[in-house]
Amino acid sequence: MGPTSGLRYRSKQRRKIIRLHDSHSNKPVSAVIMFKSFWGSEEQHNEQGYGDRPVVSRIPPNEAAGIVVLLKDKSASELQKLLSNKDAYQQFLHSLDIVQNQIRLRNELRNETMQLAKHNLEKEPHIRELRNQCQIIRATELATAREKLNELEKQKQEILRFYSPTSLLHRLQESMHKTEEKSEALHQQLLDREIDLTTFTHKYKRLRNLYHKRSLTHLAANTSLVG
Repeated sequence: MGPTSGLRYRSKQRRKIIRLHDSHSNKPVSAVIMFKSFWGSEEQHNEQGYGDRPVVSRIPPNEAAGIVVLLKDKSASELQKLLSNKDAYQQFLHSLDIVQNQIRLRNELRNETMQLAKHNLEKEPHIRELRNQCQIIRATELATAREKLNELEKQKQEILRFYSPTSLLHRLQESMHKTEEKSEALHQQLLDREIDLTTFTHKYKRLRNLYHKRSLTHLAANTSLVG
């Protein structure tokens, strides 16, 4: 609603009130008109209000009935004053229970918000201290733990390589070669008469048994890996 339309609407409402008699029978009609002017009709719920008048979109029926009761006992001049006098309007507005409840609720919420904000600000030094401690831990203890983890990771990789199937087969094959070399050396000692036949037989038999055992194990493991 533009400025011209708003003035035309208010003038129309004033003329309606002025034409009313200040009789008991006409007061409810004046109250209804004032009620519509005060809160706005259904078509005006989204329109701009008068002065600092709040824009009300919807009022519960019980609260609306209470306002009508307050307005219907007022004379036409009193209703006219509420329409034309901003201070009188504000005074009447703030005398309503619904408005007082809203103001009280707003103050309570504001106080609670202030208390929460104050409480949060009081925790700020402690939060800052904890943040510093976290930074120290990250720079010292975490670095030490990461270094230890890297060391353990290297050890794990070495162990995995040492006990891998390929590594085990390789070491088994090396053991077979060493056993074969010891057998050849023992045989040479017998030829050079460095040991007697009884000692040679006992040691040579043990070495050959060990060699063939490792050879069979190597063959079985290699066959299993290839399969």
